[in-house]
Amino acid sequence: MSVTLKICERLSDIPAPAWNALAGAHPALQHAYLDALEQSGSVDADSGWQPCHLTLWRDDELAGALLLYRKSHSWGEYVFDWAWARAYEQHGLAYYPKLVSAIPFSPLPGARLLAHTDADRRLLIESAIGITRELGDSSLHILFPHEADARLAADCGMQLREQIQFHWQRDPAWHTFDDFLGSMNHDKRKKIRQERRKSLSGPAGEITVERKFGAAISAADWAFFIGCYNNTYLEHRSQPYLNLAFFRQLHAAMPESCLLIIASRNGQPIAAAFDLVGPDALYGRYWGAQWDEAGFVPGLHFELCYYQGLEFALERGLGTFEGGAQGEHKLARGFLPVTTWSVHWLADRRFADAVGRFLKNERQAVDEWAETLSAQTPFRHQPS
Repeated sequence: MSVTLKICERLSDIPAPAWNALAGAHPALQHAYLDALEQSGSVDADSGWQPCHLTLWRDDELAGALLLYRKSHSWGEYVFDWAWARAYEQHGLAYYPKLVSAIPFSPLPGARLLAHTDADRRLLIESAIGITRELGDSSLHILFPHEADARLAADCGMQLREQIQFHWQRDPAWHTFDDFLGSMNHDKRKKIRQERRKSLSGPAGEITVERKFGAAISAADWAFFIGCYNNTYLEHRSQPYLNLAFFRQLHAAMPESCLLIIASRNGQPIAAAFDLVGPDALYGRYWGAQWDEAGFVPGLHFELCYYQGLEFALERGLGTFEGGAQGEHKLARGFLPVTTWSVHWLADRRFADAVGRFLKNERQAVDEWAETLSAQTPFRHQPS
């Protein structure tokens, strides 16, 4: 049986069933999701995300894959290495291009070394490091892998980095939002009820919220949402990563993975949030608003991005709701701290040693922060 390693510059060059058989059920790792990024032009060389996916073949059968991009910047990664890039520049060296394995624009933990055996996963890592050397790039980064993938990469010479995210985990005793609230301490429970009540009523008119799932999402809904999404980036003086073509293609290919939550005032849509839906998890992704003349609604972000998602997850019996990157404010709303991982390999030994010392100190600080956060649980008892 012949073993071949191949770089694919388009995901469409890889058979979708073979890719999905390795990727598992995570919606953002599905061939259709990743291909929609490329087909819509959201991910390409012009955007600074040049696809160069590493694949492992046994004869004509796909045995392994590593989602891989050659990058000319560090935008859209959520694992920050800007200081490393500045250090390279200060020493007259080029940090870019670099190789990155990640779900573009998404801090979503999941499998990265897509293979059935550790031997094949190890081969993917070693081959990716070899490709980094051959290209003369500064570094290789695997972002938000499962811990097992991260540990294996560390065994192959990559350096571990830790971060904290906040995830909601459903207790088996929770069947309704009131069940969930009932498990919280009095102050947190009271604050959430007040926050929800205030965000949905006011002198300018009552706010109504509609959750649209799957086939119920219309073309008009997507057109409204993309305006909200674009506004979020414009408010931060940055360019949107995704476009309407991406969301339309994603919805056409994977309707049961799409949830739109739309808020209206006096019958006019004013804000929206988009979540990805998996078999046992909800993934909070994007939010934005197109305010009417009455303007900003305090607390509406929390209603659309957290409470509506929690209600949906409870109704569907989903086990997890990942609220996205960072956000200590999520803790008071029932999202508890979890460790996420990344691994890094730098070609220049001097910089690799310096980064290694930095990461050792950073890991200690992150561990101490996680311990502090865990002691601040909003629940009367730790969920089982």
